[in-house]
Amino acid sequence: MATASLFILQPVTLKLTTQGGGRVMYNFLVTSREGAWESLGYEYDKSRFLEYTNDDIAASFKELKEPQLKALMELPCLFAYEGTRHTMRVGMLEVKLRNNGKILFVRPIMDDRIAPIDFEQIKPLQAALDIRDWEINRTHWAVKDEDLLDVLCQVGLIPDGVVGSKVTKEDLPATLPPETNADSVGAFIEHVFRLDHGRREVFYRGHSNSKKYRLEPSIFRRDQDGNFVYRDAEDRMYRELLVSNSLDFSGDIYTLDRLVRMQHYSLPTRLLDITSNPLIGLYFCCKSHLDDPGEVIVLSMDSEYIKYFDSDTASCIANLSRLSKGVRDSITFDSEDVGGFNDQRALKQLLHFIKEEKPFFEPRLEPGHLRSVLCVKGKHTNSRISFQSGAFLLFGDEAVLDEEGTPDITLHRIAVTNKRNILRELDRLNINESTVFPYIESSAKYIAQKFAFQASE
Repeated sequence: MATASLFILQPVTLKLTTQGGGRVMYNFLVTSREGAWESLGYEYDKSRFLEYTNDDIAASFKELKEPQLKALMELPCLFAYEGTRHTMRVGMLEVKLRNNGKILFVRPIMDDRIAPIDFEQIKPLQAALDIRDWEINRTHWAVKDEDLLDVLCQVGLIPDGVVGSKVTKEDLPATLPPETNADSVGAFIEHVFRLDHGRREVFYRGHSNSKKYRLEPSIFRRDQDGNFVYRDAEDRMYRELLVSNSLDFSGDIYTLDRLVRMQHYSLPTRLLDITSNPLIGLYFCCKSHLDDPGEVIVLSMDSEYIKYFDSDTASCIANLSRLSKGVRDSITFDSEDVGGFNDQRALKQLLHFIKEEKPFFEPRLEPGHLRSVLCVKGKHTNSRISFQSGAFLLFGDEAVLDEEGTPDITLHRIAVTNKRNILRELDRLNINESTVFPYIESSAKYIAQKFAFQASE
């Protein structure tokens, strides 16, 4: 890989591809903060990192360790402000992690040989640079699978001979596999018993495809191109399901109760399912993508960290689901004055929703609470949650659970292979579709599969 230096002059003709044949990448950074790219540094919340970034690239940055940070610093950068009135700059960056990995601190390094570029000059190049129309209006950091310098050189926006690091997807550091691997129920349980969690509570989550899935709720998930699929319509989906199925929710007191029920009916929410039963986690790891490597993630935390369905903090976060995208986006979290923070119109609307279910709630919202990730034990309002020993991680505004764990949540991963055999072994332990999903449709499907004719081998 090339070094992380500023662009250097070389008497060569730019090429679209490197010797390895892959397309060259670049960083695209957008902010709403005036003067950010003229300052000595700027902080990105990790939740804004890798938005509008293709899946295969994002997977390489699932962990942010020294190799990944080094790769980011070797990519040329296009620095932009929200909207179309400001010029863009080309350069490089230095980056380091802050606040236990929740913040990416960026120091921009502009190339003074390249003049500022008006948006109108970039606009005809948006498709070639993979800059989507709506992307310029949101603060975020994307990694694009395009050759920034070559595109700009072809239209005369940078001088001939200016080249940067030629980093492709093939050059990105590979994600290290888990240290432990299980190819049977017995091997899996052996790994589980080896882990010493002390007095901490332990939960499990199974991912059928370890490369594809992340520790994030369905409302925050993105498509293969890095676009959010459901996030911008969260409040409308919440209301539409209540309108169309109001009787199902008539007994629910708290917004969290409704989100749990919506999660049960497969509506995207800011809840992430976890279970206290390791075999249930193993089942979900194996039930689909049978030929792909899976993993079971073991989460441990102190009991004081776990909240219940009637928690005030859980109520604050859950009611974020009822705010429109515009209202949520208007919330600013950089105020050091809690009183000033609560004076925001969006916070007053949120407080109104909270007081609907908790009339005696003290009208004071903590910024840190609204951006946190909580472990919540909800009511077992249906047989599925009960059998699956279900609990949830509740995600606040643009909250991110670091894939390496946090000071509050310790993570351990167990790689899983030989899924078909594991499913047969789990079936012998009465863990199958009929019992994990205790409904007549699931039972009928399981029975049909069990008694279907199979040619003898």
